[in-house]
Amino acid sequence: MTESNFIDYVKILCRSGKGGKGSMHLRHVKYQPNGGPDGGDGGKGGSIYLRANHNYWTLLHLKYQRHIFAEHGGNGGRDKCHGTDGKDIYIDVPPGTVAYDAETGKFVCDVRDDGQCVMLLKGGRGGLGNFQFRTSTNQAPRYAQPGEPMQEMTIILELKLLADVGLVGFPNAGKSTLLSSVSNARPKIANYPFTTMEPSLGIVGYRDEQSFVMADIPGIIEGASEGKGLGLRFLRHIERNSLLLFMVPGDTDDIKHEYEILLNELRRFNPDMLDKHRVLAVTKCDLLDEELVEMLRETLPDDLPCVFISSVTGKGLEELKDVLWTELNKESNKMQGAIDEQLLVHKDKDISRFAKEMADEGEDEIIFIEEADIEDLDDIEYVDDIEAIDE
Repeated sequence: MTESNFIDYVKILCRSGKGGKGSMHLRHVKYQPNGGPDGGDGGKGGSIYLRANHNYWTLLHLKYQRHIFAEHGGNGGRDKCHGTDGKDIYIDVPPGTVAYDAETGKFVCDVRDDGQCVMLLKGGRGGLGNFQFRTSTNQAPRYAQPGEPMQEMTIILELKLLADVGLVGFPNAGKSTLLSSVSNARPKIANYPFTTMEPSLGIVGYRDEQSFVMADIPGIIEGASEGKGLGLRFLRHIERNSLLLFMVPGDTDDIKHEYEILLNELRRFNPDMLDKHRVLAVTKCDLLDEELVEMLRETLPDDLPCVFISSVTGKGLEELKDVLWTELNKESNKMQGAIDEQLLVHKDKDISRFAKEMADEGEDEIIFIEEADIEDLDDIEYVDDIEAIDE
């Protein structure tokens, strides 16, 4: 089996740069034997930023980049020479990416809009040279300030897809077939459960050249909120959808009961997801006659729009698009979306469950590099810095 290109989990060791040391130097040149202090300041260390980039849609480009180290600041020099600043590093990720501390599971930050930039680790400030410490009573200070130390953190980047409509249903409910029927997306389709092993996005065309984005995730089974099946791994991808489309096959024993099971799994995973607008689609209705459809319609929930569709014959697809477009553009849905963006609170992660998911993904443990094992030429003391120099 070929390895998937859809990567929504990566674990990276990040380390900002440390500040450069200030120089302790006394100017001593011809005709000016007591020139005073002229040690320059050290440069600041490089910082690490997380930046949203719409040109990416997975974290594949970061899968094998296990260590991201920013540059250290340069040391100050004589003649009040300022040390070079360390270069900042920007980690480009798809919009909707969330960062967590791998050791504690605490939420760090997230980026939702294209171009949004958030600092992960701040570089250390450079130390002051002895020129900065001169006073009227201490005209030749023989000390300088060291730079601030670097910061280090192992982060886990988690992608949550941004889409208008999220498909929710049991395995083999016809979600991928619907996506392939209403968009140009071509997810894998077969007559067995868990055919879809990774999320898919499709752009659904509507009237007057308008469109909306639909997301298909692997099927949910009872107990998915507790980690059964592929549940927790992909439930987060519909957390940011504006509208949830529940899909239940028409040949199931009890459509309303299956809908309530799906609703309960979402409630246990994240109760805030129940505030989203919902639509129920009864699929595979090409297997039902009109009389049976009318009988089933009376048993459906009455608190949300219900549509009977067949992705194979195309029956009800235009009606479904109309219902989805109407729900997406309702004023209450727009207001709820704005409130969700402002009040969105990411829960901290359970580290034990996190470790299991990373192991399931085949992730290896990051090898930490001790500071003592790094040869840093900037740390070597040079005697020339404090010797008198003739010009």
